[in-house]
Amino acid sequence: MKSIEIFLNFPVMDMNMNVLWHNPQGVDEADIKRMNAFWGDESWRKIAYTEEMTLFGPEDRRADINVVANAFRKRLIEVAGFGYVPEPMPMRNTKGGIVYYLFFASQNRTGEKVLKDIFSKYRRRM
Repeated sequence: MKSIEIFLNFPVMDMNMNVLWHNPQGVDEADIKRMNAFWGDESWRKIAYTEEMTLFGPEDRRADINVVANAFRKRLIEVAGFGYVPEPMPMRNTKGGIVYYLFFASQNRTGEKVLKDIFSKYRRRM
């Protein structure tokens, strides 16, 4: 029916603390399963980590969380099939750190327009 609009909290702080470690081999299996459930599959690993050659051989390098969030936005469009997914709004704690990104996804251009207006007002205050 293409009539669903969603707001989604993309839990940056939780991902950084529990899943997206600099050493991905140390991540608890339960946290990996939780991330797979949130993402929909394991494709987040290819986005979150790239292999880089070092003096001691290949090592996984963690991508910036913005890269992961942008890939999720692309996934909402290409995999979930939402027609309109504006740039997410970073939601910050009192020290300015990003706790989560607030995503909006819709099939409705008007909904996107309204949300972009609201997000732009909030961004001007930051």
